[in-house]
Amino acid sequence: MTGPKLNEKSFVAGERSGTKASALYIRSSASKARVVLNLIRDLPVRNADEVLQFTDREIAGTIRKVLASAVANAQHNDEQDPEELFVKACFADEGPTLKRFTPRARGRAGRIKKRTCHITIIVARLDDARIEVVQAREAKRTATGRRRGAAVGGTSASRKARVERSRERAVAAKDHDHDHDHDHDHDHDHDHDHGDEAAADVIETVETTDTPETETN
Repeated sequence: MTGPKLNEKSFVAGERSGTKASALYIRSSASKARVVLNLIRDLPVRNADEVLQFTDREIAGTIRKVLASAVANAQHNDEQDPEELFVKACFADEGPTLKRFTPRARGRAGRIKKRTCHITIIVARLDDARIEVVQAREAKRTATGRRRGAAVGGTSASRKARVERSRERAVAAKDHDHDHDHDHDHDHDHDHDHGDEAAADVIETVETTDTPETETN
């Protein structure tokens, strides 16, 4: 068919609009693939790969492979920098439908349609303005991570520091409890000594009171 390929973002007939990669006869319906493709359209390649990595759909793994193939084609065939690419166009066309049948009641048969689709992804270079925005955002993100890592000494160092602080708090709490128990025992012994002295005074008083007076004849 002559004319521009609008689904490939090509508005001039015969114009090549980026680097393309396709996967044919994928055993999934085109509607399921389009739901995922709508998530990555017009995104930079790095962001699109992150979205596909954490998308909870089975077709996302296949689309991620197609995206990696398109990036590899752009890098090796067109000498493009992968960091400067974005998803210019992505679409899923319907493939042939496999017809199967399952037995039903009264000798009838139920039709089962196993859909297939063709997935196409086109990547192209970002314009200079968007490249500057992406690079500035990546530099800011890297600088933030570097400052955070320098502040805590990295992931392993941060974990070690947390463990050391936890141990120090546990030892301090244990020493505090031991000192508290020691003070409590000392106070208890002091009170016990006072109690013994008071009891001795009472006994002495009782003995003095109960001693009979000597009768004089």
